[in-house]
Amino acid sequence: MKTLDLLVIDTALMWVQEHREIWLCTVLHTYGSAPRSPGALFAATDQGHYVGSLSGGCIEEDFLQKLQEKFFLKESEVITYGEQSELFRPTTKLPCGGTIDVLVEYLSPSSETDHYLKMMQAAISGKTEKLKIVNLGDKAYLEDLPEKQQGNIVYNETHIEIRLQSFTTLFIAGISAVALYCIDFALSLGFSVVVADDRPEELRQLKESPSIDKITLLETFPAQYLETNGATSQTAIISLTHDPRIDDFTMIAALETPAFYIGAMGSKRNSEHRFARLRECTDFTQETLSRIKAPIGIPIGSKTPAEIALSIMADIVQSKNLQSS
Repeated sequence: MKTLDLLVIDTALMWVQEHREIWLCTVLHTYGSAPRSPGALFAATDQGHYVGSLSGGCIEEDFLQKLQEKFFLKESEVITYGEQSELFRPTTKLPCGGTIDVLVEYLSPSSETDHYLKMMQAAISGKTEKLKIVNLGDKAYLEDLPEKQQGNIVYNETHIEIRLQSFTTLFIAGISAVALYCIDFALSLGFSVVVADDRPEELRQLKESPSIDKITLLETFPAQYLETNGATSQTAIISLTHDPRIDDFTMIAALETPAFYIGAMGSKRNSEHRFARLRECTDFTQETLSRIKAPIGIPIGSKTPAEIALSIMADIVQSKNLQSS
């Protein structure tokens, strides 16, 4: 499934190749309650076409109107919407009472712009990692991501650095009733979803699901895939089968990756037994084993598959957001 931010870049690139001027916006920071998180993308043309979002609609409408009024003609600038905004107050206060700082880039059609957007496209789709650097007033440019880059967005009054990397992926090892709900929740949250399983009956159930065309299905043993292909730091790996053959081997393979979240389903007692097995058959330290969330999810008293899936996805979202803060 294509994430919204990747769709923004794909559409912006199409517009540039059609020789249109575009404005590319990135949410830099939010204060109080605001509808979009830092890093969210939005693009528009002066003909009123747009893709992505900055809010629930109030900002977009004003932004498009400002384009008609010939605002935002600098190659890069930062604007503020909401309670702390001087330029756009009071007509564009956010209904939630928050404030959003937005980077606006004016991009004219050219081979340079085409190359720039293609590099962003590659980074957001996970093919590479880049650092966007903006000296306000000038064109942004991209560099390889430094190993010691701190934070996803760093900026002051004159300089901005934005980490560009792949969208969040949920890797599900093994199909189960809980896994099916996790798939639906993850797709709604804009995650890319990968499911691995080699059991014929479980595969049949998933292939009959309405979500099958929106995910990547790997008909293979999950741990084998992870051992060969690994996973990025933007990946959450979960195993939800109650089958030690799948769950244990998936956890072993997952711990060899930089995945930001690793979890396995099971009661507290079953989880203790799993940790005992892993301590016995691996050389992982206790610190490494502690990366595994087991029991998985946040404690909400969940009992049904849907409730368990909700607790799991809430835990993953919390971990993702803490990682990027």
